Amino acid sequence: MTTDKSPQQQLDYTLIFIMFLMAIVSAIAIYSAQATLPEKLQSINFVAQQLQWYVIGIIAVICTMVIDFDRFKQLSWYLYGFGMLLLIGVKIAPESIAPITKGAKSWYSLPGGISFQPSELMKIFMIIVLSKIITDHREKYPNNSVQDDFLLLGKIAATSAPPILLLALQPDMGMTMVFCSIIVALVLVSGVKWKILLTFVLTALLAVTTLVFIYFRFPKFFNDHILQEYQLNRFYGWLNPYEYSSEQGFQLIKSLLAIGSGELFGKGFQNLEVYLPEGHTDFIFAIISEQFGFLGGSIVISLFFLLIYRMIHIALESNDPFGSYLCAGVIGMITFQVFQNVGMTVGLLPITGLPLPFVSYGGSSLATYMVAIGIVLNVRSRTRKYMFD
Repeated sequence: MTTDKSPQQQLDYTLIFIMFLMAIVSAIAIYSAQATLPEKLQSINFVAQQLQWYVIGIIAVICTMVIDFDRFKQLSWYLYGFGMLLLIGVKIAPESIAPITKGAKSWYSLPGGISFQPSELMKIFMIIVLSKIITDHREKYPNNSVQDDFLLLGKIAATSAPPILLLALQPDMGMTMVFCSIIVALVLVSGVKWKILLTFVLTALLAVTTLVFIYFRFPKFFNDHILQEYQLNRFYGWLNPYEYSSEQGFQLIKSLLAIGSGELFGKGFQNLEVYLPEGHTDFIFAIISEQFGFLGGSIVISLFFLLIYRMIHIALESNDPFGSYLCAGVIGMITFQVFQNVGMTVGLLPITGLPLPFVSYGGSSLATYMVAIGIVLNVRSRTRKYMFD
């Protein structure tokens, strides 16, 4: 027996409240970081723009929830094709439309000063199409044999390879890693046998070991054919920031200084003494930690923990496998980006251009995260409750 409720009655208000808190944290952090920005950016009200994008995101959430998430399954390949066209377009478009920024050609420059990163949308499309592939495969091959698992992995690899290749050619290694995190999250919950997964993990470790060997044994080949110069500089700045303090290690040193000087309780609101380039975007966590210390940073991380925990709960509650896979993909995407952004600010991971979800200033990225949350809320609102569960 089911207890039927309308989608409005099944809204997850806990998740919505967490998002409200995220918006407040974002506004406070960006407002305080405004004073540290270069003079040419001082006239821009980044807080107002961020809140505008939150409003746009709320509209996107509502639009996402109006459509039953089962419709996404029917539209998945059309969305995937549209995303591929956008990625191909940014690669072949002239620099007047798709300028090269920080060594990568990843953005469309639209009229009115608006920039749009197509890979942000493609993340959502990838989650949808891979969720459909896994759902359809499990319905067709319920026995879950080794051959079936390899066939599923082949389907996932064939679908994932084209967009990842285009991202690598931009090159945008940060976004490439996000796509890989989505794939890993979905493969882990797809029911593939652990022996097969362990084989792939060992293969990946072997590949990384091989790359390290090539780097030390044949550095010239590595520099010329495997990584771009700006990507190598990021590794140099990460592994030995003080030796490259004037260039590659500058951002990491400043980030460590800001976070460390915040100590336990921080220096106080808007009391920023360490200059951080990209303080309102990539290094927003360091801005928060300098002002509010370890306590403030812990609160932000706790909010993300609650967000991810709530999404896991929704994924487990869903009666529809497709809905559960959608949630898993969103969880993998957001979890990796939080780990990568916070990790790079404390020197645990190399610096990439990945923002802190929902907190860093950004238009297309924030809108994408909000659409992802809309999908999770959609799954929750259409989960049927059984009286005797």
